Amino acid sequence: MGYWAKAPQARGQQILFSTTLDDAIPPNHPVRLIGELLDGFDWTSWESQYHGFRGQPPIHPRVLAGLWLYGLRRGVRSSRKLEYMSRHGVDFLWLAEGHAPDHSTLSSFRLQFGDQLKDLFRHVLRVAMAAGLLRLIDVATDGTRVKAYNGRFETWTAEKISKVIDDLVKEFEKKLAETRENDGREKGLLGENSNEMLPPELADLKLRREKLEQIQRELKAMDDARRKEGINPAKSPAQIPKYDPDSRVLPNKEGGYAPNYTPICTAEGHGGFLVDVDVISGSLEQRELLPSLDRVERTLGEKPENSLADGLFATGSNIEGLGQRDIEFFSNLPSPDPATNPAIRSDPTQPVPPEQWDQLPINAQSKKLDKSCFVYDSQTDTFYCPQGHAMPFDVTKSETTRGEKSTWNTYRCNDCGDCPLKARCIAKTNKGGRTVSRDAHASQRDKLAAKMREDPAKKKYDQRMRIAETPFAMIKHILGLRQFLLRGLEKVKLEWLWTCTAINLDKLARGLARMRCDLEAKALN
Repeated sequence: MGYWAKAPQARGQQILFSTTLDDAIPPNHPVRLIGELLDGFDWTSWESQYHGFRGQPPIHPRVLAGLWLYGLRRGVRSSRKLEYMSRHGVDFLWLAEGHAPDHSTLSSFRLQFGDQLKDLFRHVLRVAMAAGLLRLIDVATDGTRVKAYNGRFETWTAEKISKVIDDLVKEFEKKLAETRENDGREKGLLGENSNEMLPPELADLKLRREKLEQIQRELKAMDDARRKEGINPAKSPAQIPKYDPDSRVLPNKEGGYAPNYTPICTAEGHGGFLVDVDVISGSLEQRELLPSLDRVERTLGEKPENSLADGLFATGSNIEGLGQRDIEFFSNLPSPDPATNPAIRSDPTQPVPPEQWDQLPINAQSKKLDKSCFVYDSQTDTFYCPQGHAMPFDVTKSETTRGEKSTWNTYRCNDCGDCPLKARCIAKTNKGGRTVSRDAHASQRDKLAAKMREDPAKKKYDQRMRIAETPFAMIKHILGLRQFLLRGLEKVKLEWLWTCTAINLDKLARGLARMRCDLEAKALN
């Protein structure tokens, strides 16, 4: 027994001078910095959501918001765990000023202040910008997948939901007949003055049926869209998750498919702050680039100089929109280098020499000659194939995919019959000749592709992964947010905003702490 260290203080030992809650937190602990920043924020709009005179005095929103933001940054995402930490963690006790809110109070608080949380998000960014910790030089936009709070196989299809609706109709009619029979007996006993009300179980069945029919209509519309895209709904039907119908079945980053949401972040490259965040239910994250940058300008009063995004965002509308906003765009738009592409020649009416045919680019999907093998002449509005044959304008086509209309011109070659490159160029079933399409944004994409072949643009684009992917790595691996805990798009957006605000607040606190240390060091010198 004499070998082991003695306890500094027995559990039942009385003490004369008790340690204060403030003494338990070191002077440079991060929670003190968080507390300072929250104390300096104007909470008037939050306070206005309370009655101010009814019921038991509530805990101030600064305390509850502080617990959530500090807890999220440390991976505490559930209200029950946050309740535990607020009663047992010294740093949480300090931040809560001794309050011990229960999990229901914390849970309801998280959902009540959406607009006010957006104001806090903007306030943190403006303080960071004023302090020089945030600079809108390079911003990178990207999206990721986070699982919805819904089982992988708990989904509706049009066939499944039709069977459930049929069963509900039968159950409704059965209960309705029973109700009418009971009403008849009551009238016989009580007369015409007896109260006739729709029983709660019937009202509930009716609401369930209406909700299922609404989902059924959405599924039929999704199946129609899949049919237009060449997908057979009988073999691969559209699916809507049962418990979170706002989410969509999408590929996971880890592999496989599951009900997912698509969170989107725009981050700046100097301090790593998230300058705009959002969540969408589908996979069309490329449509969110321009709206995100517009929100950044409204939030911080100036627009970014450079926008970095992967090739998915390099759509014609994005390239054009960024040009109109005077924001330089850097994206991965792969295209064969003209220096190594023999199809790029001074006189496109002349054929590519046979000894260079093996160097012609091949499309990865079709395994045929790539579109870059066909040279466009803007003066005559004509393409020329590798054999020098003219491909004049044929027809204008347009289609609407997922609510977005696209239009393009098609150019057709009429000399494919005896062409020696026919086997490399078109499929055996093609009887109408090779076609090439060109839309209104083709020249802008060509300019972007040419710019991205230059070393300065490549060097700039190399920063994209560091800026855009780091926040997702932190949120998923450090904070543990791989599945949302709330259901419904609006609640999921709020959950994402709480998390991103917590990250920004922590970055701001640490940045100001470094500045304070530098000032103290200069003062000593």
